[in-house]
Amino acid sequence: MTTTAITPQVRYGQLPSGDRYSYEIWGDLTTGQTPLLLIHPVGVGLWRRFWQRFCLAWCAQSDRPLVVPDLLGCGDSDMARRPYSPQDWAAQLSHLLRVEIQQPSIVVAQGALMPAAVALVETAPDWVQGLVFSGPPAWRVIERKQTAKQQRRLWRLFCSPLGWLFFQYARSPFFLRRFSRRQLFAQAEQIDREWMQLLAEGSRKQASRHAVYAFLSRNWQQGWGDRLAKIPQPTLLLFGEGASSISRDGRTEDARDRLQAYAEVMPCNQGQILKGRNVLPYESTADFIAALNDFCGNYFTAQQFNDAVQ
Repeated sequence: MTTTAITPQVRYGQLPSGDRYSYEIWGDLTTGQTPLLLIHPVGVGLWRRFWQRFCLAWCAQSDRPLVVPDLLGCGDSDMARRPYSPQDWAAQLSHLLRVEIQQPSIVVAQGALMPAAVALVETAPDWVQGLVFSGPPAWRVIERKQTAKQQRRLWRLFCSPLGWLFFQYARSPFFLRRFSRRQLFAQAEQIDREWMQLLAEGSRKQASRHAVYAFLSRNWQQGWGDRLAKIPQPTLLLFGEGASSISRDGRTEDARDRLQAYAEVMPCNQGQILKGRNVLPYESTADFIAALNDFCGNYFTAQQFNDAVQ
């Protein structure tokens, strides 16, 4: 990857609870352009640097600023032994927008962290001007609700010595490369040195395992279908053409099936299918940027920004 002179500002915020979190600012927040707030996925080794390839390419061609936080439990943010939920992360993001950035944003959520963006809309609707969902889960998965009892049982299991052993194995280059090939990327050659270094650095802190355990405990699976139907903000749905799964009736669901399922429920949306599979900002950066530019150009001009902050 070609290096550039673009250097983000690293800042820190503190919640009323005392939890501290880190975030980056790419660009100038005073340009009059509604910033993009980027929500990284949660998994072994994943943190805000997931977005770095996208950020470098974006800033080379756009003056719209980027806000890139580490979610609690990840990266350089505080890491408590806590079953983090979408509501926990939404409270962090609300604080970031209201107290630190002091501007509404277009929220871009990767993968199964889409519920954190939806929870943010529910708790701080005036601070979210638009939404972009990159590779959200199949509709049947996002609609499903895991019971609190099931979540507690899984959390206790992952917090046991067995869970600790699993995390040690999951941090290995062998597991990370195999998982990336089987679940994330369309092409094996895209699992490059940069990607593996990102995961190695992100998983170095043992305490980061608790955010992973929280995610694997399905705390995010709360039956979001009806709540997605109530979102009034303009929403862009992006799916990789290689995304697929098997439905309960045994039928293969491809990207078009997923897009149609969301589009039939969400009242204010547009959607595209891009090259790639499940990590579009990383594996199909140019196409992802083009889709975001079109979306922002249609809905978020400088005049709209000025109207919003007056």
